[in-house]
Amino acid sequence: MATMTISYDGHNRTARTVVELIRSLGDVFHITAEQPKESDREWTAAEEREAFLCTSRMNMARWMAKNEI
Repeated sequence: MATMTISYDGHNRTARTVVELIRSLGDVFHITAEQPKESDREWTAAEEREAFLCTSRMNMARWMAKNEI
């Protein structure tokens, strides 16, 4: 089995027609609604703070290694 993701302009009539054709072939294609990707959701304040601290630590470690401190 293979997986294919299709992105299209919902305002384009031809694109909508092609998507409807694919959906009509339900015995050939299995269609599932795509779940929002983890990166698409908003970060909580705690997650954003943790990401900032992690980046800061990594940058400081690189700087210290480069300057041999």
